[in-house]
Amino acid sequence: MSFRVSAFYKFTPFEDPAGIRHRVESALRAAGAKGTVLVASEGLNGTIAAEGTALDEAMAALTALPDCADLEWKESHADTMPFWRLKVRLKREIVTMGIPDTDPNQLVGTYVAPEEWNALISDPDTVLIDTRNDYEYAIGTFEGAIDPETESFREFPDWFRDFRDRLEEQGRKPKIAMFCTGGIRCEKATSFVKSEGVNDVYHLKGGILKYLENVPEPESKWRGECFVFDQRVSVGHGLEIGEYELCHGCKRPVSEADRADPRYEEGVSCPACHDTLTEEQRARFAERQKQVELARQRGVAHIGRTPAKTGK
Repeated sequence: MSFRVSAFYKFTPFEDPAGIRHRVESALRAAGAKGTVLVASEGLNGTIAAEGTALDEAMAALTALPDCADLEWKESHADTMPFWRLKVRLKREIVTMGIPDTDPNQLVGTYVAPEEWNALISDPDTVLIDTRNDYEYAIGTFEGAIDPETESFREFPDWFRDFRDRLEEQGRKPKIAMFCTGGIRCEKATSFVKSEGVNDVYHLKGGILKYLENVPEPESKWRGECFVFDQRVSVGHGLEIGEYELCHGCKRPVSEADRADPRYEEGVSCPACHDTLTEEQRARFAERQKQVELARQRGVAHIGRTPAKTGK
């Protein structure tokens, strides 16, 4: 059995986000889809999965929402259902930056198609910034990309203001190109950067996922794998499932080398979080892993094994 996975977002002003949330949840449940969808007054953001034509039904319901006829999504596959349940949540922002009045519906950078991305980032006058978190950057990024070393998207505005000051001290005014997993964070980042008075700003349309889907590997400037916010953990070129697994202690990706490290304990810890866990956490995670193993022996899924937060 194969499942189709759809990652999508759309910045569009919803007058009644609570009503939209109810409409989305009803339609996706009727289609049998699972995953996470966030709804806010600025739009919607999510990743869902379903079998066969059920995904077509789900996406048809989403494109029928107000001003969503042009909703785009990145589709991939999974051998098993990558989500345990359906969650449709009402939020203040569909991707949390925490800067009031940052609104991609009003101000946004220039979209760059995946097929045109290589030319932009190869330009020596372009500064390339990865807007994702540090653990995402660590397993894969574009050649020459700057790592802001942020642990959450909320940290990006302060980092960029410091970075802009350093550029100004050097007398530089380069093109700013930004990217993220599915396009939502870099789109919001361009809105913020332009509101800060920087005009020559670009972002990868459809994000890394669209690039990996559209650009042949021999021509690609992507190196490594791309972290995704579901049980697949990472994908590579052609959106094939990657080699990383998820640490269920800290929700970070773990490589084969990490899993060989003595600090790695399945379901409990990895080298990144081993020394930060309390004894209470360690005991709780160990008990959860025990229940996972018991469920596995019975041939059923353990619903407590949850993926990382929605980001993209």
